[in-house]
Amino acid sequence: MLLGALGMSMPSHAKGFEDSMAERTRACTACHGDQGRAGPDGYYPRLAGKPAGYLYNQLKNFSEGRRHYGLMSRMVDPLSDAYLQEIAQYFSELKLPYPAAAQPSSRMPVATLARGRQLALQGDAARQVPACMQCHGERLTGLQPHVPGLLGLPLDYLNAQLGAWQTQQRQAKAPDCMAQIVKRLDSSDLMAVATWLSTQSLPADTTAATQAPRIRLHTERVDLDCGSAPELKAQP
Repeated sequence: MLLGALGMSMPSHAKGFEDSMAERTRACTACHGDQGRAGPDGYYPRLAGKPAGYLYNQLKNFSEGRRHYGLMSRMVDPLSDAYLQEIAQYFSELKLPYPAAAQPSSRMPVATLARGRQLALQGDAARQVPACMQCHGERLTGLQPHVPGLLGLPLDYLNAQLGAWQTQQRQAKAPDCMAQIVKRLDSSDLMAVATWLSTQSLPADTTAATQAPRIRLHTERVDLDCGSAPELKAQP
């Protein structure tokens, strides 16, 4: 080579593409934060550590029109089911620390936080609303393999998703138990439970539970039949 004969070094080649899921999911982490920790604006949720079945269901919901966000739909349309499952499994296995919970505003009425706590931990038997923990785990960190945790999520995201179910912009496989539950609550209840959840610290063990809590509401069982989480049907 002429350059070698002149004693000049060859230019170094650009670093090659690393064929890993971390590289292949850069389109995901561009919005959902490094390693899927969550986006900085409060609207792109955390992916890391969520149950693989839940993540896969959401990817399918975007591709099949049950959830509506053009960027996500266009991204998943060309991908096979097997690859969507691989993506879901990758993010589910990332065990990363959560950020500190938000502090409740001093202007937030105490009654609002109390109502949110009641809905999350006890439900509302009069309206046939189960406690959040009945599906999302006793520690509200999710239930394997299809139910996500509710702690560690920002208020804006929680409000947006509950509102989307209320307006039918977000749906799940029929029967859609979340849609049924949200219809039984008014906007103030949705704000209360979202606010309370967003201000709760996570437990030391943030992994999703493997068994639903064996709890009942005050006097009678709320029948749950969730198409996207068939494991909930087996509750006592």
